[in-house]
Amino acid sequence: MKTRKLITSTAAVMAAALVLTGCGTKSDDGESASSAGCVDTSGDSVKLGFLNSLSGTMAISEVTVSNSLKLAAEEINADGGILGKQIEIVQEDGASEPDIFAEKAKKLIQDDCVAAVFGGWTSSSRKAMLPVFESLDNLLFYPVQYEGLEASDNIFYTGATTNQQILPGLEYLKAEKKIKTLFLVGSDYVFPRTANDEIKQWAAANDVEVLGEEYQPLGEAEWGPAIDKITKAKPDAVFNTINGDSNVAFFKAYFDKGLSKTPVISVSIAEEEVAAMGADLLEGQLTAWNYYQTLDTPANTTFVAAYKAKYGKDKPTSDPMEAAYTSLYLYKEMVEKAESFKVPDIQEAADGVTFEAPEGLVTIDGDNHHITKTGRIGEVQPNGLIDTVWESDGPIDPDPFLEGYDWYKKSS
Repeated sequence: MKTRKLITSTAAVMAAALVLTGCGTKSDDGESASSAGCVDTSGDSVKLGFLNSLSGTMAISEVTVSNSLKLAAEEINADGGILGKQIEIVQEDGASEPDIFAEKAKKLIQDDCVAAVFGGWTSSSRKAMLPVFESLDNLLFYPVQYEGLEASDNIFYTGATTNQQILPGLEYLKAEKKIKTLFLVGSDYVFPRTANDEIKQWAAANDVEVLGEEYQPLGEAEWGPAIDKITKAKPDAVFNTINGDSNVAFFKAYFDKGLSKTPVISVSIAEEEVAAMGADLLEGQLTAWNYYQTLDTPANTTFVAAYKAKYGKDKPTSDPMEAAYTSLYLYKEMVEKAESFKVPDIQEAADGVTFEAPEGLVTIDGDNHHITKTGRIGEVQPNGLIDTVWESDGPIDPDPFLEGYDWYKKSS
């Protein structure tokens, strides 16, 4: 069963060229010699790649994702491993650069012979890696919310797609905050640009006026001019798709301008970013995610306690960390259902696989390789944690191409 693929970025095209000049071409029987022929599961262990930004502007977010993956691997190994094989971790640093993510993904698959890779954060990093995984026929488990409009046989998306995070955030602003106007701010790359195009279409269909939008490169610390435009526009709310440590500079400038009474809803700020930035900058502001540390579920109580025991009692957990943790358990469930580490067998077995995750029960959609997610809106508390102020009635089925929304018109 083949799902739709959408690759539009220059980085993705360049990464595809990189792969095709290497040893990742298909053999006569269609099998990728560098992937399937390289993975060795004959012993008592299986290699898995963890690929996260341990340096650069995204390290503020991605180091903790790597930590949660290591926790899941440790737990799974203690429980007997996957099909009786211990997980052997091969860690690489994407260094917050899409081309490095593509390079490291190729290394993990071809040189380290990993059975699957877990990681990535920005959509630019994912799109750079996508053709690597497709050409070398390996699997990427991507743990972060994103803009949707993509589905690949070689990626499993365990973070939210648009209808599971951004749209609940918008509907909350409309229903609970009674907004009539919005201002959009974001980092200048794939996710914020595409997400804001979707937001503008939603706004037009819901009688909400977008008063402006501003972008800065990842890592940019100068947000003063954008804040001045927000001050002048006087929106009812700001929708924030800034990623990484640029959020620190944005909220400091926002706070200094006295705008803290104008709500900001953020989709890339979670507990670890709050801790790094300081709760005094973010108290009372809103977030849209599917998981918060404060969730009261048995699985989350266990997850939070285990994470703090391993990394420190002052270390928070967050949505991307939980989605990464969940992804490794879902991989285990798929492999054991398939009784195989082979990519085609895992793809065939994926549909309907479930896991009682810290966020609640999640289920894989075998057609688009996304999972069901409960939508949640949170409010930052003085202690730096985020409390749920709204949640969906249950898990939301993934709709990455927004096919269920009449207002959405695909860009040409």
